[in-house]
Amino acid sequence: MIFKQSARWRGRGVRSLVGAVNSPVRSFAAVESPMLFAAKAGGPYLWDADGNKYIDYIMSWGVGILGHAYPPVVAAAVRAMKHGASFGLATAGEIRLAEKLKRHIKSLDKVRFVTSGTEACMTAVRLSRAFTGKTKILKFDGAYHGHFDSLLVKSGSGNLTLGLPSGKGILPAYTRDTLSLPFNDIGMLKAAIARNRGEIAAVIVEPVACNAGVILPQGDFLKYLRRMTKEAGMVLIFDEVITGFRLGLGGAQKVFGAEPDLTCLGKIIGGGFPVGAVGGRREIMDLLAPVGPVYQAGTLAGNPVAIAAGLQTLECLEASASLYKDLETKTFRLAAGIRQAAAAAGVALKVNTIGSLFSLFFTDQPVTSYAAALTTDKARYARWFSGLCRAGILFPPSAFEACFVSAGHTDAVIEKTVKGLTRVLESGI
Repeated sequence: MIFKQSARWRGRGVRSLVGAVNSPVRSFAAVESPMLFAAKAGGPYLWDADGNKYIDYIMSWGVGILGHAYPPVVAAAVRAMKHGASFGLATAGEIRLAEKLKRHIKSLDKVRFVTSGTEACMTAVRLSRAFTGKTKILKFDGAYHGHFDSLLVKSGSGNLTLGLPSGKGILPAYTRDTLSLPFNDIGMLKAAIARNRGEIAAVIVEPVACNAGVILPQGDFLKYLRRMTKEAGMVLIFDEVITGFRLGLGGAQKVFGAEPDLTCLGKIIGGGFPVGAVGGRREIMDLLAPVGPVYQAGTLAGNPVAIAAGLQTLECLEASASLYKDLETKTFRLAAGIRQAAAAAGVALKVNTIGSLFSLFFTDQPVTSYAAALTTDKARYARWFSGLCRAGILFPPSAFEACFVSAGHTDAVIEKTVKGLTRVLESGI
């Protein structure tokens, strides 16, 4: 493959953008491959600036559950755009999308739209502190809840990829009330709650950890977390920015049977446009202005184009009774193919999957925690990534990100992927 145009754009980009990117993981700093510039996408495919074609498993970090540029969603966005891209006033579409979210996610009494998952998590934390009158927040190692100062502690995603798990420029005062614990460790959770009794406002958790790779909750961890937070008078926040409408119409909370007080959403609910939402119990949500004293505002919150694309996306998800099962089946087949190829090549590899989410770790131990995820061979992943790129298969340019299967990934595409990645593993990466 030739990457001449991507290299040219990177050369121009570093003179005008920081690192030539607007989100760090796009820099490809952690992989042995030239940085790619996307030019277009459709279905399960993405083309770069040089015209190279890839089977895409980044899918805009989970947004593209129906596939790229899904025609009904594109049409809905175009219709909305023709009426105006932004008004600075309320629209009926916002009500319709909120009602649809409530219909499927039973823990939502009321919803507030924002423009990103970061804003949703930031607002959920602020609401929790206002509601409880307490200050401390408990999160889990390797989780990424956006670049909000008080949550950027032992975080995952691009921060972990670049070796900056807490980042710089954050005042100690902003993080002194943030506790970070190992995911799935009930013993440490009990001890932390006991040590900080009466001080913790909220526990925020990705019900399936997706930002240190995909890490599933073990046993009844989420149900236990729900019980403990309720008994201790703490707000339980589920960050479902990735898992919301990705694992099913009811989100991870329906899959695992644990209902939070507040839920943060994003990605899929905007159909590819910038969006976020926080929703939950009425008595907490009504603390937001203009009803209550907790202030939050945004000019582009509830943007009519994003709302229209999100509404159409959810309507398409509702229309197919078999979609989620089909996605899970294809993901299982792909994961099985990866495992089989790794075993044949004598490569230590673990693949975690749930629904249409999966991650692979170059390690010989089960990955059920952030610490276990860190045992992955990052250098081998970098070589794997480069080999896949040259085979026309695009995985995340990071050993610590989730991969996504879409409705556009047909059985033939999955089979082609398995053959391609098998050749890469056989090459001795």
